[in-house]
Amino acid sequence: MQDVLIVGAGPAGLFAAEKLSAKGFSVTIAERMPSPARKFLMAGRGGLNLTHSEDLPTFANRYREAEPFLAPMIRAFPPEALRDWCHDLGEQTFVGSSGRVFPVAMKASPLLRAWLRRLEDKKVQLLSRHTWKGFAKDGSALLEDGAGKVEPFPARAVLLALGGASWPKLGSDAAWVPLLEAKGIEVHRFQPANCGFQVAWSAYLKDRFAGKPLKRIALSHAGRRVSGEAMLSAQGLEGGGIYALSAELREAINQYGKAELSIDLRPSLTVGDLTKKLQKPRKKQSLATFLKKALKLKPEELALLREAGELPSDPDDLARRIKAVAICLTAPYAIDRAISSAGGIALAELDAHLMLKKQPGLFAAGEMLDWEAPTGGYLLQACFAMGHRAASGIEIYLSEGQ
Repeated sequence: MQDVLIVGAGPAGLFAAEKLSAKGFSVTIAERMPSPARKFLMAGRGGLNLTHSEDLPTFANRYREAEPFLAPMIRAFPPEALRDWCHDLGEQTFVGSSGRVFPVAMKASPLLRAWLRRLEDKKVQLLSRHTWKGFAKDGSALLEDGAGKVEPFPARAVLLALGGASWPKLGSDAAWVPLLEAKGIEVHRFQPANCGFQVAWSAYLKDRFAGKPLKRIALSHAGRRVSGEAMLSAQGLEGGGIYALSAELREAINQYGKAELSIDLRPSLTVGDLTKKLQKPRKKQSLATFLKKALKLKPEELALLREAGELPSDPDDLARRIKAVAICLTAPYAIDRAISSAGGIALAELDAHLMLKKQPGLFAAGEMLDWEAPTGGYLLQACFAMGHRAASGIEIYLSEGQ
C-alpha cells in the first residue's frame, strides 16, 4: 500500500507530491492526460505569471469571498516562498512593471522539466492516462488505465487535485463532480471566470472590427473602475480589463440577465477637456475625420461609440459619450475557453487541513474547490499554497497512525 495517492498532475498536486516525498512518504500521482501539467504549460505561453509582488493584505483581498479561507494558506506559503522555490529549481524570476512575477525564461517548460526531475529523484511515481473513477467498497480509489481496465489503488491518504471546468481538453473536465456528490459532498455549479462576455454587436462592427484592440481605456461596472485594455470580437468583448471585472459582471448577469459596462475611451482627459476640443470648428470635415484629428479616435473606437446610438451633435453630450460608452453584456463566453472557473467543492466541506470532513483521509486542493482569482498570478499562487497546506495536512493525518 502506498502512503499517498494524488489524483491530478497540476501545480497543486505536483507540489503536494514534492513536499510529501521530501518527508519520506511513498507517493504516486495519477493523471488522466498523457503528460502532466498541460494547463500550466499553456499558461506559460503568455509568460507564466507565477505570482504578484504586492503586499500580502492587498494580495489576499483579491480572492474576494474566499479570502478568509485562502489567506492563512497564502501567509504560510507566500509569494516570496514561491519565488525561492523557483530559484531552487534553477529558474530565476523577476518583477514586471505591473508588479507581476515571471520566470526570466518567460515560459513554463524549463521550470516543469526541472520540477519533474526533482520528483523523479524523490521516487515519486507518475501514472499517466489513469482516470479516477470513485471508490471501491473497501474505500480504495478506483483508477482506470488507458486500456479501460479499472482497479483499486490502496493508499493511506488520497489527495484530489483534479482542476475545475475550464479548458477541458487540457485535463480539467469536472467529470469527478457526480462521484463526490454521490458521497454527499456539496459541489457548487461551475461558471466561467476571467472570461470574455457576449455583446449583440451590429453586423458592421463584427465584420469590420472583430480582433481590434481597445488600448489605454478604463472600464467601469457597479462603481468599480479598472484601467487596461480590451479586445473586440465577433462574440463580444474580452481581454485583461474585462477579466478584471468578470466576477462582478457574471454575477450581475446571473441576477438580472444582463450587465451594464461603461467604457471610457479617453481616461486621461476630463469631460471638460474633451468638450473644449470638440467645440473647435469642424469646417468641411466629416464627423469621423474631425474626431480622428481632434481626439485621435480610431475607426474601431468610432464604431463603438455608434453602437450606443446616434452620435450626439452637442459637444458636451458627445464628450460624455466618449467618457462612458454604455455596453450591454448578455452572457459570459463558454466555460471551455475561460482562463479559469468559479464553483467547485463547497469550502465548508473541508477542514483547515483541506481534508473532506465526510471522508477522512480524502483531501482536495486547487481549482476543484469553490474559489476564484483574477489574473495577475493569484491563481497559481493559491494552487501552490493549497498544495503546501494539503501536504501538511496529509503528513499530520498519517503521523497520527492513519
